[in-house]
Amino acid sequence: MSTPDSATGPAVDEPGPPSEDRLTSLSTTAARQLATTTKSEPQMQAISSRWLLRMLPWVDVKGGTYRVNRRLQLRVGRGRVQFEQNGADDIRVIPQTLTELPALRGYSDTEVLRELATRFRVREIRAGQVLVEAGQPVTEAFLVVHGRFTRFTEGKYGEEEIVGVVTDGAQMGDEAIGQPDPLWLSSVRAETAGVVLALPWSVVTEFTERVPSLAAHLEAYARRQSLPMNRKGEADVPVQAGHVGEPTINGGYVDYELAPREYELSLTQTVLRVHTRVADLYNNPMDQTEQQLRLTIEEIRERQEWELVNNREFGLLHNADHGQRVSTFTGPPTPDDMDELLAMRRKTKLFLAHPKAIAAFFRQCNRRGLVPGTASVEGHEIPAWRGVPIFPCNKIPVSPQHTSSIIALRTGEGDQGAIGLYQTGIPEE
Repeated sequence: MSTPDSATGPAVDEPGPPSEDRLTSLSTTAARQLATTTKSEPQMQAISSRWLLRMLPWVDVKGGTYRVNRRLQLRVGRGRVQFEQNGADDIRVIPQTLTELPALRGYSDTEVLRELATRFRVREIRAGQVLVEAGQPVTEAFLVVHGRFTRFTEGKYGEEEIVGVVTDGAQMGDEAIGQPDPLWLSSVRAETAGVVLALPWSVVTEFTERVPSLAAHLEAYARRQSLPMNRKGEADVPVQAGHVGEPTINGGYVDYELAPREYELSLTQTVLRVHTRVADLYNNPMDQTEQQLRLTIEEIRERQEWELVNNREFGLLHNADHGQRVSTFTGPPTPDDMDELLAMRRKTKLFLAHPKAIAAFFRQCNRRGLVPGTASVEGHEIPAWRGVPIFPCNKIPVSPQHTSSIIALRTGEGDQGAIGLYQTGIPEE
């Protein structure tokens, strides 16, 4: 502020109070210009635990191709048909997917398949409606477009015994082909409102009478299914037991698949580009090329696990046999559903599930007052069910309708389980 030294004299400046904006020492912003910042390595949020890659046994494939030799399979596998929908009442089965039915597997006349697809009729089903009853003649075949259906029979004491659950893309009734006067072995009830496509057996009879190629194909299918086979559908080997005296022992042999499946090694590749100016001038304190390579390898490993789960040729989701798939009884995965999945195969080593599916399973356990156990794996405590660890895998997709899959795996060549394939000795490895 200014004050006059006399009534008429000049003004004299006096020091005022210190301003809050004025610094009394060097600021941290300025000091950082002379300091060295401690830096972290570049981080990546997409890195996951990748338990599938860690748990799979890996086999070195020197020839680049892995062949799976198997016994001759007489029972034809089942797949899922697909549909196209152009309205509530305009629903059609895609003709080419009709070959997913065991009786039509390998049939190649697309014109006949296209005409057969037009003969299916749309039928809406109410929740609680019984579609067919056990013991009744099979007069129609059904393709499930949408909905969840329960197959059940009457137990020994009159109670209801659930046989299985049928959902989207499944088929019912086609197993009666080649059987005289076939009957439904179980009743089918709709647990939710749904839509099915129905095909009367009279239409199938009409087609076989005027299409010789279809009649021959179905006859060959029925003849193949009548051959002796074991419970897994493999060609039977004549074995006698419990006999006395000196009966004649029938000879036989174990037949093999003549065209076994072969898996070719799949590649995950990229080209990493690093400018020489960057690598030469900005290489301290961290090696720029090394960091770029490290993050690229992490991305490749993430893609590797995604391919093992989702690849249409060899991915786990697309190669699970239809007979080894189960649907949940009520919606979210319950302990009963996990037991059903565990009972599908021997020596289950691990479960794979999306973290959201694991959380949904735990909620069902909480409602029943159950506490799942844990398993110690590589120093980690992993949640487990019946002693089988449940590993999280975010590569398993979750649909827009909030449905997902839980995979149960048997692993290792010795147990005829899942393995991973790789090759060593690649040039410049």
